[in-house]
Amino acid sequence: MNYMKTVSVFKTSVNKKQDIKRIRPLLNRLIATNGRWNFDLEDCDRILRVESQVCLENEVINLLRYCNHECQALE
Repeated sequence: MNYMKTVSVFKTSVNKKQDIKRIRPLLNRLIATNGRWNFDLEDCDRILRVESQVCLENEVINLLRYCNHECQALE
């Protein structure tokens, strides 16, 4: 079966691989087994891209804020 994926892109304050290492288990738990995520730390906005079966925009923002990082959805 082919399901539609939702793609969300976020501007973040994450700037070190060590930060990603701390966030990884939480993001893995949030994003369903059919979803995936990745950071682009070389982009000036330190982009987080999330693909999932459902829209998790608010959950991702809250999770990063919980980890003491800024996060905002990009259009």
